Amino acid sequence: MFRKKTKVLLSSLFVASIIFLIGFKTNLFPEDLLPTSALLPLGQTVVGMIIVHLGTLISLDEFKRQWKTFLIGVSAVIGISVLLFTIGRLFLDTNYVLSAIAAVSGGTISVIIVQEQALNAGLISVAVFPVLIAALQGLIGFPLTSVILRKEALRIREGVRDGSITRKAVLDPAETSEKQTILPEPFHTTAGTLFVVGVVVIVSSFLSGLTNGWLNTFVIALLLGIALRATGVLKPNVLNGIDAYGLMMLAILLIIFGPLATTSFADLVVELFVPLLIAFILGVLGIVLFAMLAGKFLGYSYPMAIAIGLTSLYGFPGTLILSQEAAKNIGETEDEVQIIEDEILPKMVVAGFSTVTITSVFITGILASFIY
Repeated sequence: MFRKKTKVLLSSLFVASIIFLIGFKTNLFPEDLLPTSALLPLGQTVVGMIIVHLGTLISLDEFKRQWKTFLIGVSAVIGISVLLFTIGRLFLDTNYVLSAIAAVSGGTISVIIVQEQALNAGLISVAVFPVLIAALQGLIGFPLTSVILRKEALRIREGVRDGSITRKAVLDPAETSEKQTILPEPFHTTAGTLFVVGVVVIVSSFLSGLTNGWLNTFVIALLLGIALRATGVLKPNVLNGIDAYGLMMLAILLIIFGPLATTSFADLVVELFVPLLIAFILGVLGIVLFAMLAGKFLGYSYPMAIAIGLTSLYGFPGTLILSQEAAKNIGETEDEVQIIEDEILPKMVVAGFSTVTITSVFITGILASFIY
C-alpha cells in the first residue's frame, strides 16, 4: 500500500524495516519473534531456490540484443566495488566495506548472502548495515534516475522531431518465444517444480564444495538457473505461479530483519550513520564515473548510461515504472511516448538484471567469504 501511495519512492523494504525497528525497540515485538518463527528456517532453506528462480528470469536472447547495456551495468557494479574498496577502506572497517558493496550494488539476495556471513562471524552491526542500505537506497536511486531519465527522454523526443530517431520495428513473437520446459508433465506441478529446483540447489552446493567454497553456492545456483532456462530444462520464471512462491518470498524477506532486534537506536545513529553516508556517496560516485566511461566507449548518451548504472540501487520493478513515467511525462503525442518507451525500457530492464541480479550476486558471493 505504502509503495503504491508513494509511487515506489518508499520501498516495501524501507517501510517493513521501520515497522520492525519500532516494534522491537518499543517491545511491541519480542526480540525472539523471528528466531522462533517457523518462517525463519523456511527462509534460510529456500534462499537457493529463489536464486535459481532469478536465473530463469534472464533471457540470453535479450541480453544478446542488449549486450552494450549489460556491459554498462557490469561496469557500474565494478565502479561501486572499486571506489568502496579503495577509498572506502580509508574510512571504514573492511567488513563494513564488503557489506556495503553487496547492499549498494544489489537487492535482497545480496544482502542475505553477506548478512549470513556477518552473523556467522558474530558481527551484528555489520549484519544490520546492509539492511539499512537496502532499505534506504531506493530513496536515493528513484529520484536520481527519474531526473536523469527525463533528460534522456528529452533527447529522444528531439530526435523524434528532427527525424533522427524513428519507431522500432515490432519483433515477431515467434522469434522471441521461449522453449517450453522439456521435463515430463509430473515436474510441472508445484511439488515437481520444487523438487527439480531443490535438486539444482543441492548440485550447486556440491559444486561449491568441490571448489572449497571459493565459488559460492548461490553464484553457482544463479548460473545454473540461467543455463537451465536457456536449454529448456526449466521454464522462464520457474517458481512464479506455484502455490508456495508467495510464502517463500515472505520467508526470504523476514531473514534480513532479525539483527534489528538486537541493535539499539544509539548503534544505528552513532555507529552506522557515517558508514551509511560514505557508502552512498562512494557507491553513487562509482556508478556515475564507471557508467559514463563505459557508455562513452559503447556509444550511449551520458544520461542513459548513468540511468543504467543506477538500476543497481533498486532493480525491477523500478526499472519498468521509471521508464514508463519518463515516456509519459516527456512525450507529447502517443507516438512520442511509445518511441521514448521503446528506446528506454528494454535497456532499463536488462540493466536491472545485469546489476542487481547477475553481477551483484556474483561479486557478493565471492566477497562475502572475506568477512571475518
